[in-house]
Amino acid sequence: MILPLLAAAYFTAGVIGIAVLVFLVFVFLGGMLANVGGQQVGLIERRYFGKPLPESRVVAMRGEIGIQARVLQPGLHFLPPFIYKVSKDDMLVIAEDQVGLIESIDGRPLDPSHIFGRHVESHDTFQDGEGFLRNGGQKGPQVDILPPGKYRINTYLFRVRAQPALIVAQGQVGVVSARDGNPIKPGRLLAQHVDGHQAFQDGEAFVANGGQRGPQIEVILPGRFRINSDLFEVTVQPATIVQANQVGLVTAKDGAPLPNTELVAASVTGHGDFQDASAFLAAGGQRGPQYDLLKPGTYYINPLMFDVKLDQVAVVQRGEVAVLVSNVGKEPEDLPQADRLAGKERYVVPAGYRGIQAEVAGPGVYYLNRWAYIAYIIPTTNLTIDWADEGGTASNDDADGTTNADGSHRRAQLFNPLAVISREGFEMRVGVKVVIRVRPEQAPLMVAKIGSIENLIDHVVHPMIDSSFRNQASSSEAMNFMQDRADEQSKAEARTREELEKYHVECVSVLISQIILPQELMEIHTRRVIAAQQQDMFVEQQKSEEKRIDTENTRAKADKQPELVAAQISVQIAEQTKQKTILEAEGRARAIELEGAAEGQKVLAIGTATAEAYEKQVAAIGQANVAGIEVTKSISAAGLKITPDIQVSGDGGGGGGGGVFSAFIAQLLAGNRNGTPPAAPAP
Repeated sequence: MILPLLAAAYFTAGVIGIAVLVFLVFVFLGGMLANVGGQQVGLIERRYFGKPLPESRVVAMRGEIGIQARVLQPGLHFLPPFIYKVSKDDMLVIAEDQVGLIESIDGRPLDPSHIFGRHVESHDTFQDGEGFLRNGGQKGPQVDILPPGKYRINTYLFRVRAQPALIVAQGQVGVVSARDGNPIKPGRLLAQHVDGHQAFQDGEAFVANGGQRGPQIEVILPGRFRINSDLFEVTVQPATIVQANQVGLVTAKDGAPLPNTELVAASVTGHGDFQDASAFLAAGGQRGPQYDLLKPGTYYINPLMFDVKLDQVAVVQRGEVAVLVSNVGKEPEDLPQADRLAGKERYVVPAGYRGIQAEVAGPGVYYLNRWAYIAYIIPTTNLTIDWADEGGTASNDDADGTTNADGSHRRAQLFNPLAVISREGFEMRVGVKVVIRVRPEQAPLMVAKIGSIENLIDHVVHPMIDSSFRNQASSSEAMNFMQDRADEQSKAEARTREELEKYHVECVSVLISQIILPQELMEIHTRRVIAAQQQDMFVEQQKSEEKRIDTENTRAKADKQPELVAAQISVQIAEQTKQKTILEAEGRARAIELEGAAEGQKVLAIGTATAEAYEKQVAAIGQANVAGIEVTKSISAAGLKITPDIQVSGDGGGGGGGGVFSAFIAQLLAGNRNGTPPAAPAP
């Protein structure tokens, strides 16, 4: 029992010893072996058994005591633990949208006047610290950068900052200022252009090619850039945008000096609308206001080199012209005598000369450089100048001087009514309208003479109209002035037309719109007019009454017209009857006269015949029978009935006389009944 126990104890002790031995071996070997992972970097510090660091050095090379410039790559590395100390760090990662900025804590001192370490070869993008120091790498911020990627860098020797890459968006421009490089040449505002730096992404090429410190003449266009922000300070600013109906007026801050006699720099080409400032300077561009301008668009212009001021386009409306005054060109004195405008204003010149241009700009939109050309907008339609109360002006005119809907007429200015004094001392207020017009071809001459429409109105038309009406009113009585309004208007128009011709302006018309007399004078005049009107009214009323009487008379006559007509007809009938009666009387008198004469002759003839018959009758029947017959005639004529209606007689023969007498009596009676006297009995 004892032996197995001893054997077991011995075996157990051996196993424990071996385990302890193995443990001690691993502990010893583990201090000498360094295992660096695939995403790690090993930093080494040599503690003993080496050369001391040189003066001013802080990072050790091989064989020197201190933190080593070299690093351990991934894997197992055998290092005596009592000599070396190994620490591990993660690999440095620069993302796709980042850039690594590096500063070395060891190396050669920087060159005089430089603040960034220059590029050196054979350091494998700063992953070989010994190669960096061995090849002359300099202490301080480095001009080189780390692009996106993973790096095993000695983070003790190199301090790395990951910065976002520079992004310049569309419609923006990057303005650059370099912190290192050569000094800018005297007299220059911006650093000169250098090639090869790839939009300032290659700082070493920038410095090596003579790049100058300070504000750069070049700009960074839209895009993404990996720029050393320690070397280059970039300010992102909006690009120059010229909107529609605008122009960009450019002022250069650098360039050749502007001649003293010039207001605007001479035009140069090749600068791409001022986007290539280096080409501008190379072509001899001058400092100051530029003749060339920017039309609507987007421009990537260096604001450190050019200042752009936005201005509105020049718009010439319908019914207007623009008279241009040029600040550039040849001097008017250099104009050949043969080319001078005969009889015109001195400073009206043809194109290419400084002064008032003879050719005007008609209606339209113009990209005008207001530093090179001053535009005077001159209306060529009728302009009305009013001296009137504001409330009494014509409704189709605009008080601010704008055109009407048809563009044909406008009112230039409004003044108070003219206050004038009549000959007898009455103050009158006169409302006047003056209509003027500037012909397009006369507009430059008018500008040369007076400057503008406003000057013409304020300094010529207004004083002239005021003086003219004062003079005319002072020589006339107030009432006469108002009554002779047409004559006063004609005189004022003639004078105005003559005066405006001197200024190359046409006078269309001068109109007196109203004349306001003093109230007391108007009251007197009103009473006088009323009295005269009343007198006229009375006269008219009298005439009216007379007319009314005539009317009533006419109406009465009309009412009695039937009777009047009947009376007139009766009168006419009476007159006719009178005439007829007269004629009949005259006829009867004549007839009677003739009848009397005839009757006399008849009576005479009858008497003669009767006498003869009587004599024969007496001779036939005797005197007594004749007397009896005569008596019987008289009785018959008196209508006396002396005989019976029926008479019976018989033949008697006594002398035959009785029968004749009886027959005569019967005949006489029969004739009396018939109205016919009986014929005398035959003898």
